[in-house]
Amino acid sequence: MAYPERDFFPGRRLVLAGGLAALALPATARRSFAGINPDLARGAMERFVLVKRPKPLANVEFQDANDKPLNLSKFRGKAVLLNFWATWCAPCVKEMPSLDRLQAALPKDRFIIVPLSIDGPTKPKVGPFYKDQKLSQLGIYFDKGRKAMQGLDVTLLPTSILVDPAGRELGRIEGDADWDMPESIELMKAAIAA
Repeated sequence: MAYPERDFFPGRRLVLAGGLAALALPATARRSFAGINPDLARGAMERFVLVKRPKPLANVEFQDANDKPLNLSKFRGKAVLLNFWATWCAPCVKEMPSLDRLQAALPKDRFIIVPLSIDGPTKPKVGPFYKDQKLSQLGIYFDKGRKAMQGLDVTLLPTSILVDPAGRELGRIEGDADWDMPESIELMKAAIAA
């Protein structure tokens, strides 16, 4: 006896189509995540946490090597990697040469690294540390009294905050990283274009 052909799962096409649409949705969301594709947070940047939407940062103050007061608005129009560090912090010291190489790899008129030292009594060690490590691309900046650190809710050293040219936070990474890796450079280029 032959049975007529029946579709025992009439909704299977609908379920399949819905499942495929659900898989496509995260890809769409990724493209607009903080204006940067989160797929860039991989490899050396896998611990980098992008914000969902770029958020304005407080215009925190800090000092340059000559104790001249500065604030983040001085760097508007450029992407900024704000790095909190200290000479007595071993992971901070480890990542500084790669930050110097990252700065060398990108144009300073569009991207700048601002390494904010929280060295207080050890402040005189910063200049000699730059010299010993041959850090020629990075400027020297100080967060006197850790005011910028507190104002930006930084609790761990090192912490790096990526800021877009409009002065908004795109994301941050706590702990040291290899900043001169291809994926790191790619993430910084995305911030420049954000």
